[in-house]
Amino acid sequence: MTENKAPRAYQIRTFGCQMNVHDSERLAGQLEDAGYVPATAGAKPDLIVFNTCAVRENADNKLYGTLGHLRPDKVANPDLQIAVGGCLAQKDRGEIVKRAPWVDVVFGTHNIGSLPTLLERARHNAQAEVEILESLETFPSTLPARRESSYASWVSVSVGCNNTCTFCIVPALRGKERDRRPGEILAEVEALVAEGVLEVTLLGQNVNSYGVEFSDRLAFGKLLRACGTIDGLERVRFTSPHPAAFTSDVIDAMAATPNVCHQLHMPLQSGSDRVLREMKRSYRSARFLNILDEVRAAMPDAAITTDIIVGFPGETEEDFQATLDVVAQARFSSAFTFQYSKRPGTPAATMAGQLPKEVVQERYDRLVELQNAISWDENKKIVGRRVELLVAAGEGRKDAETHRMSGRARDGRLVHFTPTGAHVDRAVRPGDVVETTVTYAAPHHLVADGDLLSHRRTRAGDNAEAGLRPKTSGVTLGLPGFGAPAVQPEPVSGCAL
Repeated sequence: MTENKAPRAYQIRTFGCQMNVHDSERLAGQLEDAGYVPATAGAKPDLIVFNTCAVRENADNKLYGTLGHLRPDKVANPDLQIAVGGCLAQKDRGEIVKRAPWVDVVFGTHNIGSLPTLLERARHNAQAEVEILESLETFPSTLPARRESSYASWVSVSVGCNNTCTFCIVPALRGKERDRRPGEILAEVEALVAEGVLEVTLLGQNVNSYGVEFSDRLAFGKLLRACGTIDGLERVRFTSPHPAAFTSDVIDAMAATPNVCHQLHMPLQSGSDRVLREMKRSYRSARFLNILDEVRAAMPDAAITTDIIVGFPGETEEDFQATLDVVAQARFSSAFTFQYSKRPGTPAATMAGQLPKEVVQERYDRLVELQNAISWDENKKIVGRRVELLVAAGEGRKDAETHRMSGRARDGRLVHFTPTGAHVDRAVRPGDVVETTVTYAAPHHLVADGDLLSHRRTRAGDNAEAGLRPKTSGVTLGLPGFGAPAVQPEPVSGCAL
C-alpha cells in the first residue's frame, strides 16, 4: 500500500467446511497486515478473494458462475483484483484463468501465506499469477488471523488427512496429516482467551488422530484435559473425529474436563458394512454404535450428530435399509445428509453402479424424514430444562420479526430465546451468557420464550457491542508438551517431539 493512496478494501467469500472458514480468517489477517482494510457493507471492494471448496460437484458450478457475474465489474474497473484459493484452486490450477481470464491470482491450499505477494506481483506485472504448491509451505497457524467472532474461535490442531476414503478428494488437495505441537495449540488458545474469546473449537480433518506425527495415540485426550486448565476458557468443542481412531481416553477426557462440551460430531457415512468397505472407512456399524453407547454411558446428556452419504456407487436397497436401521438405533440429535456427488480424481468416481438421480433422491428423502422425526423427539426431551446459552450473532434468521435472540447450548443445540426479564443487565449482546428454560421444540431448534433466569455480561459481549474482533499473530513456539504455555515444565510423558 502506498502512503498517498487510500487503503485497498478487501472482501473474502468462503465456500465449504470449517477448515475453509478458518483459512479465510488467516487470509484476512495477512491482508490487514499488508495494509488492506475490510470492505464496508454495500461498498464495492478493491479485492475479492474466493476461498473455495471442491468436495461437491456444485462447488465448481457455484464458483465459475460467480466469476462470470464479476466479469462486467472487472471490465468497468480494471483495478479490481480477483483471487481464487482453496481446494478448488488446488484441483483446477491454471484451468481457472483459462475459463475466467479476468482472475488475477490463483493460489492453493498449501500456500495461503503467498496471497499478498501474489496480488502485488499480478498488479506489477499486469498478468495473472498462478501458484500451486504440492506440499505445505507454511503451517497455517504461523500466519496472522482476523477472527470472525468475538466470542468463539477455531483452533487448528492439524492439517491434511492420512485416510483414503474412496469418495473424498480432500487428501489429494490438503496433503498428508501434519500435527501442531501441543504448546503451540495451547498458546493460541490462551491468546484468544486473552482477547475475550469464551469458546474454542479444535479443528482437524481427523481431529482425534492428532498425535500421529509424534507417535502418541493418546495425545488428543491429553490436549482436551490441558484445555481444561486454561482460566477463562468456558467451552471447548472439536470436529471432526474419525470413528476408527476414536479411543476411550477421549471419552474419559470429555467427561472429566468441565469446559469440554458434551457434544460429539461422529461421521457415520453409511450404516452398511459392505458400503463402508467400498468407501474404505476402517470401521463397521457395530463398532460405531459401541462408541455411541460408551459416550452416552459416560455423558448421558451428550448430543451426537453425524454425516451420512446417500447413493454411494453400488448402494442397494438393502444397504440403504442398513443405514436407516443404524440411524434409528443411534438417535442422532441431527445429521448432515448428502446425496453422493461424483468427484473426478476419486476412486468412487470410476466405480461401477453409479445410481440414477431419482433413486438417490427418493432414498435421501426417506432418510431426512426419519432423521427429522428423531431430531424432533430428542429435542422434545429438552422442553422444561434449564439451559445455559452463549449468545450468538446471525444464527436466528427470524429473530428481528420474533423479537428473539439466539444462542448455542453447551450441547450445541440452537436455542431462540426472549431477552427479557428482571435478570437482564442493560441489554443482552452476542458473546454474553444467559440461562433460560426451553418452552418449545422443533426438529432443528429449540425456543425459550420465558424471562431469562440469569444474564452475565462478558468481555466478548463488550467486544461484539463495540464491533471488535480478535486478531491473533501466528504462533510458532515449537513447545514440546502439554501444559500452560506461559510456564513450561518437563514434557508430559508420551508427548515429547
